Amino acid sequence: MEYLVRELDSGMALTFKPITSPVAYCSLTIRAGTRDEPLPLNGLAHLTEHMLFKGTKRRSSKRINTYLERLGGELNAYTAKEETVLHATFLKEDLNRALELLSDIIFNSTFPEKELRKEREVILEEISSYGDTPSEQIFDDFEEMLFGLHPLSKSILGRAETLMSIEVEHIKEFVEKFYHPGAMTLSIVGDFKEKPLLRYANRYFGAHLKGREAGRKNPLFDLIESGVEKTDREDAYNKSSFNSLFKPKESIVARNTFQSHAVVGLALKEYSLYSPKRYAMALLTNLLGGPALNSKLNTTLRERHGLVYNVEANYSPFSDLGLFTIYFGTENNNIERCMALLQKELTALFQKELSPLTFKSAKKQLLGQLAIAGDNAEVQCLSMGKSQLFLGYIESDKEIMEKIESIDAAQLHSVAREVLNWDNFSRLIYR
Repeated sequence: MEYLVRELDSGMALTFKPITSPVAYCSLTIRAGTRDEPLPLNGLAHLTEHMLFKGTKRRSSKRINTYLERLGGELNAYTAKEETVLHATFLKEDLNRALELLSDIIFNSTFPEKELRKEREVILEEISSYGDTPSEQIFDDFEEMLFGLHPLSKSILGRAETLMSIEVEHIKEFVEKFYHPGAMTLSIVGDFKEKPLLRYANRYFGAHLKGREAGRKNPLFDLIESGVEKTDREDAYNKSSFNSLFKPKESIVARNTFQSHAVVGLALKEYSLYSPKRYAMALLTNLLGGPALNSKLNTTLRERHGLVYNVEANYSPFSDLGLFTIYFGTENNNIERCMALLQKELTALFQKELSPLTFKSAKKQLLGQLAIAGDNAEVQCLSMGKSQLFLGYIESDKEIMEKIESIDAAQLHSVAREVLNWDNFSRLIYR
């Protein structure tokens, strides 16, 4: 058995992968993220995630934070644009304790007012620290510039002025709207038998939690509350309307730093989380600027010309579109040269299909990277949760690799032709 998928009595999905190890992993993935916040309350999803750890009806903040640690385990969480995830690592004999703790945090948090005041300050410090790191801040600013009215434009951390507007009642309303069993997936990776696993899962996430669905399911194309008419929102998936909404933009921001930072990228209508083209897009992204030192952009900008320390390409598929970006940092007087070299590399892939040898090597490299990443049980646990929640099934490592194996050079070139037209790219530069 590679994976087990079951529906708990509450309607929550349970995914399980058995492994032979004294260490186990579980995660709770909730379909509620930054895109679900009202614009004036930007940062609400992330602040809610923080506040989940600040006390329940049974536990103080200290007891929550030390409960698994005293057993040698770990408890953590993160917020993304479309989901919030709580996850734990623990010894397999502590499964009952780990599941009870997660259930208590998610369904019994009290969100004390005094803790909210403190946690706002913590996140404000996080925002300030983030702002001191231009190589990270530039991605938030780029997405805000590119996405405009679309809810993906909102920063995960939020902004100082919006954070100060968030009160306990806003957090409770957000939880009431989105934190429901039908909008969650519980994922477990560990050395367990099916029957006791299901018994524990139903004990803490079962029928007593049954309730209505969350406010957002798989979104289509929702725009920020801005007076955009419903018919216009529905028309946004028309190709010309999409291109008009995400037309290329350019901005240069004075940062007075030694190094310039740049992000170029675009929104992709046909490369969402549900698109079969996402595998070829992932291959193209890895070829251009993946983590390997032999990526095309690293070879050109760093190894051959010595212009950058770091250059990377990223592809993020969301529920209704994809985002493709390229980042690099360089000395101020090299920014135009880097842009010219970048354009040259993109244009080469746009114009010409890869040679058989280069294509075979690129595919082999990505398959190897996926195999190594898939060997990490915690990564598997987190991936299972998101896959089941958003796709309705688990994409196994074998299935993903088979889909990548099936890509041919002509298909990859077709994706490059759709994506790598330099005229369609937006640019943000910190000087």
